[in-house]
Amino acid sequence: MDRRDIALLESIKLTLGVGKIAKSGKKLIQYRVSSVEDLSATVTHFDKYPLLTQKRADFELLKRALEIMNRKEHLTSEGLQKIVNIKASMNRGLSAKLKSAFPNTKPVSRPEIDFSGFTNPQWLSGFTEGEGCFFVCSRKARLLKQGMQINLIFMLTQHSRDSKLLKGLTEYLGCGKYYFRPNYSFDQFQVTSWSGITEKIIPFFDKYPLQGAKLRDYADFKRVADLMKGKAHLTEDGLDQILKIKRGMNKGRS
Repeated sequence: MDRRDIALLESIKLTLGVGKIAKSGKKLIQYRVSSVEDLSATVTHFDKYPLLTQKRADFELLKRALEIMNRKEHLTSEGLQKIVNIKASMNRGLSAKLKSAFPNTKPVSRPEIDFSGFTNPQWLSGFTEGEGCFFVCSRKARLLKQGMQINLIFMLTQHSRDSKLLKGLTEYLGCGKYYFRPNYSFDQFQVTSWSGITEKIIPFFDKYPLQGAKLRDYADFKRVADLMKGKAHLTEDGLDQILKIKRGMNKGRS
């Protein structure tokens, strides 16, 4: 995650009681659990609180590999090949180097994960922390007196294989639309209507608050909504104030 979220990762580490946090490049930090012994804690956690996205298939495959390692089968060529067969079906699959080293690899079947709905609103807050965005959109509008139109957008992006989950958000939140991106590997859920933002999104995140650095973007997003409620975006001074807030959000935040 962004290095600003180190407190969030520290909290996760404290909750699970295992793992390490380290820098990953100039702006990112990474929480990693890598030992077989420590991974048992994460397995216990995600067995109790199952993942809702298709990433759960990767988790189930990881469990299979751990079982092989716990039996010490990975110390044999046959057991190692079993693990490589599993790895070939996880995430992005095998690298060219591994494919060359294990030419007899036969990828295992990925578990089928059927999205069955949302069970905990806190899940959506956590999901938004990693995959969501609160965005203030400004565009030129010659027909408007102030020459610019302001819109608020709440967006969640996910791999296209999780289209059912994104579609389910429209019913769960009672607003928004699902967007299929045929030229990309990801799809989006967006809320752009004023009523959806003010009557659904803002009340939801006020009730189930974010806990990481994105909370500040949400706070700015809400500030702009309050200004727009007072029609400030229709005045020059109000528009300048909104644009200043916009410049300091998301990637613009120092």
